[in-house]
Amino acid sequence: MENIWRWMLITAIAPVAWGSTYVVTATWLPADAPLWGAVWRALPAGLLLLLFVRVLPRGVWWWRSLVLGVLNIGAFFVLIYVAAQLLPSSIASMIMAMAPVAMMLVAWGVIREKPQLFSLVGAGLGFAGVIALLATGSGPINVSGVLASLAAMLMSSVGFIFTKRWSGSAPLLPMTAWQLTMGGAAIIPVAFVVEGVPAPVTASEFGAFAYLSLVATLAAFVGWNLGLRKLPAGAVGLIGLLNPVTGVLLGVAFAGETLTPLQLGGIGLVFAGILIGQAPVRAAVVRGARALLPRRRRVDGGADVVEQPRIPRRDETPALKDAA
Repeated sequence: MENIWRWMLITAIAPVAWGSTYVVTATWLPADAPLWGAVWRALPAGLLLLLFVRVLPRGVWWWRSLVLGVLNIGAFFVLIYVAAQLLPSSIASMIMAMAPVAMMLVAWGVIREKPQLFSLVGAGLGFAGVIALLATGSGPINVSGVLASLAAMLMSSVGFIFTKRWSGSAPLLPMTAWQLTMGGAAIIPVAFVVEGVPAPVTASEFGAFAYLSLVATLAAFVGWNLGLRKLPAGAVGLIGLLNPVTGVLLGVAFAGETLTPLQLGGIGLVFAGILIGQAPVRAAVVRGARALLPRRRRVDGGADVVEQPRIPRRDETPALKDAA
């Protein structure tokens, strides 16, 4: 169980780091070049990790790296950009909060990992918490934006499950390096078409991009991919709900925002949903439930008899015997 908690904490690095990108982007990066921002975030991280591992893809891993890079990074970032242009951020985040259920269903079909009841309950609690955390009731709902956000959520869910399925045939760091490099490179032609030639990067922007690339991308994807190797897909998806929670809390800490009672309740629901879907908590609940239920014993004839707790007689209780 100790190892499971360790893998959970390592996996949590990713959504916490991803949640910090909102404050970093809003504070230090230009808002009119998100696609080139995605390139500067993913491609240097992939190339740096590739330089460290010094291992190129072989055989099927050339096309697998491209598929995972496009699903998890390239197309995902482009669709998130489209959704951000067409939807309020709260609505887009709520749609992304359906990712745990999507990952469970995809894992069921692709790797035969059947969803656990506790995980589904946790996903429901987490989704309700995200709604309470982000619901503002403002902003129009654009159908194209909803479709883009849904596509981004589904593509990343499929990409993460195939990352889990194929992870046994490649080491963690090289596989992550290949994904980041392929994904970052895939955004370049789209960025040229949509945003044109990239603008020069200032000193403050360079520091922000360095953080996003090294921490919110390289370290985050290493931790996330490690979690996919060590934990069930549903558990990893639930941990991903820390993303919007982190974004809101950092907004409170650095942007002077305030939390309403509804938002505090939403944070509590998210944490409850994450925890209830994890194996140690699930095992503790099952043990507690079994301890409270009456035990059964077999008697002659094969019938089950419920064995109720027996109250000892007075002469069988040491304390009462001594008193007598």
